Amino acid sequence: MGGSSTIPSHTRISTTTSDLEHAAYAPLPGHSSPASPRRPLKGFAGIIASVIFLLALVALILDQSEEPLDKPGKDEAPTLTSNATSFSNISGPEPRGVAQGVSAKSNPSFSGHELSYNWTNAMFSWQRTAFHFQPEKNWMNDPDGPLYHKGWYHLFYQYNPDSAVWGNITWGHAVSTDLIHWLYLPIAMVPDSWFDWNGVWTGSATILPDGQIVVLYTGDTDNYVQVQNLAYPANLSDPLLLDWVKYSGNPVLVPPTGIAPKDFRDPTTAWLGPDGKWRLTIGSKVNTTGISLVYTTTNFTDYELLDTVLHAVPGTGMWECVDFYPVSINGTKGLDTSAGGPGVKHVLKASLDNTKLDYYALGTYFAENDTWVPDDPEQDVGIGLRYDYGRYYASKTFYDPVKERRILWGWINETDTENDDLAKGWASVQTIPRTVLYDNNTGTNILQWPVEELESLRLNSTDFDGVVVKPGSVVELDIASATQLDILVEFEIESLGLEETNEVNGLCGSGATDRSSFGPFGLLVIADETLSELTPIYFRLANSSDGSLETYFCADERRSSKASDVFKQVYGSSVPVLDGETLSMRILVDHSIVESFAQGGRRVITSRLYPTEAIYGAARLFLFNNATGVNVKATLKIWQLNYAFIHPFPLDQMH
Repeated sequence: MGGSSTIPSHTRISTTTSDLEHAAYAPLPGHSSPASPRRPLKGFAGIIASVIFLLALVALILDQSEEPLDKPGKDEAPTLTSNATSFSNISGPEPRGVAQGVSAKSNPSFSGHELSYNWTNAMFSWQRTAFHFQPEKNWMNDPDGPLYHKGWYHLFYQYNPDSAVWGNITWGHAVSTDLIHWLYLPIAMVPDSWFDWNGVWTGSATILPDGQIVVLYTGDTDNYVQVQNLAYPANLSDPLLLDWVKYSGNPVLVPPTGIAPKDFRDPTTAWLGPDGKWRLTIGSKVNTTGISLVYTTTNFTDYELLDTVLHAVPGTGMWECVDFYPVSINGTKGLDTSAGGPGVKHVLKASLDNTKLDYYALGTYFAENDTWVPDDPEQDVGIGLRYDYGRYYASKTFYDPVKERRILWGWINETDTENDDLAKGWASVQTIPRTVLYDNNTGTNILQWPVEELESLRLNSTDFDGVVVKPGSVVELDIASATQLDILVEFEIESLGLEETNEVNGLCGSGATDRSSFGPFGLLVIADETLSELTPIYFRLANSSDGSLETYFCADERRSSKASDVFKQVYGSSVPVLDGETLSMRILVDHSIVESFAQGGRRVITSRLYPTEAIYGAARLFLFNNATGVNVKATLKIWQLNYAFIHPFPLDQMH
């Protein structure tokens, strides 16, 4: 589309079939006339029955006395039982997006139009990242439809071109040759039709065997009903895919009987089944059970809703941004979305609307009946592993055919207030793209790792070999600058043979100040010289019930900023450490964003920070050991990282 984002002030079109037939868009190539929108009513009784069966099955397998997924109270110490990651669960003004039927997209101010802190322009300028993707200005959320086409990686994203808050959602568009340096392109699609009048929401791209590109996206209609729409490039020979066409028969899918009009969104990339039909899945819920509906199609305009769901998990609520893809259990390469057969497992991921967290599970996909079963029911979607244990949501993967890898994008949202975002003029960042592989050493998780192209930004490096950090001490690392770093660190621990202190409950404890025999120890990033502001990224070891040591990987944001109204908590998870392995981290520091990877990417924590003192030349990096019973020896290699080139595409110079 690439046009103005202003919606014309005309009478809104009613949602009737006759209106669809007169939409001013060209039909999909190869279709002489647009099909009427098929309203898939068939099969929902079967879906309800399958969900009831799954509920009964899970009741037999799992302990039903689950803890509520609530944020801890104001005076409670945040621990890993704290699942809420935003202000969305705090009483007060309703966050943006909730009334429209999507997850909370703001942290409303509780003090009128005042800022959460006496921010300066210098503080706001420092917060902008050097090598993470973000628009020049205004609001961004979910990554959309990532793909590779004719030499360019394409990233689309939920974007408000008019303000730094959520609303008027379009598809922003950028391209890159290496996933690091990006060029902004004109907006790809804007909300200009009744079927996406209130927003061109999240969607996915599917590349067909003949090279055609089809995009399915959720539109929020003029009556606030979530429908699925089809779009495709106007000119497939254009490497930049500047212009997009919305199918004249949109919407191609509407909420089936039994699904609420605001509980039907975010279609996945499609995969090809053994019967020659394409499949895709869409997140929804039945009561409080999160489900993924499955549709089949041969032409992407006509669909059949299957009687069974791909999967359902009781108590997880609405599933957003579902993703479903294969991983090789023995290989080092990614797989096309349609791959299957022996040696393949499937990852099912859902973004939980209730908690704003991205959960995934490994399992087996049964193509004969289009169902998926987790390897471990106790680690099912929504109750087991997360992609990222920090500030992270609405992720999406795609297959890179050039380097044969699966690449994961994720949205880092804000934890300051809406007024702060309006003052600084922008909100949100995308993570560094990560490769995804199956961890064939543990067999229980995936591995996430920054794409190798990030290493092209490495400048000079500094090595530290065998730095001993004694209990209760902090050691400053003498590096030139501490705001754009790629850090590799390994730790060895030496027991002092002292009597063990009381072990900390709650996995990461109440933060890095909570001492025990074997931790915490790690790095203090974005810290000032006096340690008035700091963010510890650390390991904590604790004795398990069988006498072995369990390892936890954590990030403590509580002292990351002097701004009191910024949301700060302790994030973390247990992490598998196999016999003979060294404790290791990789940490990417990019101004206000820190992405931390433990044990080769078995666990990841993303931090969004708002320091007031530890900025520019005042930022420092330290090792710390707050354990009471061990010395820690650290070996590090630290690179300074350059800026990525992220600018508008020079379209005026094209001929």
